[in-house]
Amino acid sequence: MQSTFLAWMFRMPLIKRWSLMFCVKPENIAEHSHQVAIVAHLLAVIKNKKFDGQVNADRVATCALYHEASETRYGDIVNPTKYANAEIAREFKKIEYLAEQECLASLPQEFQDLFDDIIVQDNVNEEYKAIVKAADILVAYIKALDEINHHNPEFEHVKQRLGTKLAQLQQEMPEVQYFTETFLQACTASVDKLSRS
Repeated sequence: MQSTFLAWMFRMPLIKRWSLMFCVKPENIAEHSHQVAIVAHLLAVIKNKKFDGQVNADRVATCALYHEASETRYGDIVNPTKYANAEIAREFKKIEYLAEQECLASLPQEFQDLFDDIIVQDNVNEEYKAIVKAADILVAYIKALDEINHHNPEFEHVKQRLGTKLAQLQQEMPEVQYFTETFLQACTASVDKLSRS
């Protein structure tokens, strides 16, 4: 019997992010997941090398690659809708959990236990999930900065909301503080500026 798992994952480029907002540079969940995986891997490396962490950076990156897998089923729900109130947020969490279970079930049975704690977010290692979440916020914050740099005021409130979250993460996770001090500013530089640095 043919597995549909890969076919679902390959639909990631079709799922648009920021669907209720004007974007100068449209984005989909495939490129978002790739960026989150890169940042999560880097955060894990920073944690291990600079702050005595003991995390598997490759595993963190893998978890990040699949962190939006459920959206291949039902699409990306924008933050203001998803968190409009506590009841709506709970219902969306249930939908996401069901979608994750569907993704898992689309794999051959013999592989499902290997993906259970990668795809099903409730089963992801808590420390790894925290790093992926921090990377997710950082990538969205960088996206907001980029859109604002391209004169799109639509992302001002996103920058403000995520900036508050980022400030809290910097207090809780020294690797996030190090990341912002070391990598963040260059992320919105032009290619000319990058080439001269």
